[in-house]
Amino acid sequence: MTYDFETVHKRFHTGSFKWNELAQFGITEADDIIPFSVADMEFVTAPEIIDALKRELDTSIMGYANPTSSYLESVCTWLKTRHNWDAKPEWILPSHGIVDAFFQAVRTYTNEGDGIILNTPVYYPMYEAITMNKRVLVDNPLINTGTRYEIDFDDLERKAADPNTTMLILCSPHNPCGRVFTREELTRIGEICLKNHVLVLSDEIHFDLVMPGHKHTVFASISEEFANNSVICTAPSKTFNIAGLQTSSILIPNPELREKFLNTLKLCQPNPKCNILGYRACEAAYRNCAKWLDEALNVIDTNRKLITDFINRELPAIKVYDLEGTYLMWLDFNGLGLDYKELERINHNEAKLFFDEGYVFGKRGEGFERWNIACPTRYIIDALERMKAAYK
Repeated sequence: MTYDFETVHKRFHTGSFKWNELAQFGITEADDIIPFSVADMEFVTAPEIIDALKRELDTSIMGYANPTSSYLESVCTWLKTRHNWDAKPEWILPSHGIVDAFFQAVRTYTNEGDGIILNTPVYYPMYEAITMNKRVLVDNPLINTGTRYEIDFDDLERKAADPNTTMLILCSPHNPCGRVFTREELTRIGEICLKNHVLVLSDEIHFDLVMPGHKHTVFASISEEFANNSVICTAPSKTFNIAGLQTSSILIPNPELREKFLNTLKLCQPNPKCNILGYRACEAAYRNCAKWLDEALNVIDTNRKLITDFINRELPAIKVYDLEGTYLMWLDFNGLGLDYKELERINHNEAKLFFDEGYVFGKRGEGFERWNIACPTRYIIDALERMKAAYK
């Protein structure tokens, strides 16, 4: 292995929410326990990114900076080489983050009282983007097969047909369920939305994080019609563990939708742009770090297999869902017969396991845990032994 996927920089007292949580439960560096919650990696940053940032600090003034043509070209090249999508530089608008972007999109393209579809359980800020903006949540529950989740297309068609429903927020790959929707599934979603004049806002932040045997399809790449009826949210943040640099690329092929988004954005950010180091890090990642990503995916896949095999063998009352994409495993602990709050207590106080609690992803997440497995494998092994001791 070329890169270091063994070192962990413990982030106590750095402003990291998940590391602060450990401290609240008395965990210190001496315990050598890491959190498995918030979705950033416990891998050190690729050296190519660090070197690019050092060069920038040595040679540049930290002044205002708009996206350069080189930055925009690097985004498009990555999308073409990694995802076979011929994106154009003029489609790209900068955003500090994808959560910011889908809050903004809800305000831009819908009105108070409009219905917005979610495939639940789902990433919790998506609920907030709807309810905090006084829109109506239209729940399209995913079908739980016991090992994976599937889209209920009959229900989706019924709900999209309501004239009051104007948007679908698509989480693709899906967080927390770990699905990589097939091209056929995405095509059916797109056809239903086109037929019913429902705009697709596609959060594809995890699009580079796909397990062997699966392939991510950018929603807008399927057809020109889908591209013109969508807003595609991408970022290097999850892929290369640089979320703190707050640089995302929002791609809007439809010029009218793009202009509308930018005009509305200027109401709250009169001079929208990201920071200069974020641009440089993103460009360095997309140009020079494909090999780092491939090696990171190998570690994540090793961790995935280890967890699946161990739990199926030692703790069969816990269900492990197939991880197709993201580095976030979805586990059902309901077979243990515990109240979800008691589950949380045991994990924190007895097993010293700090996951994202399933209930934050909606009612259907109660009794589930989301496990961030982007970390050195030795921490997975230790965690599994603590889990076994607590639940066996």
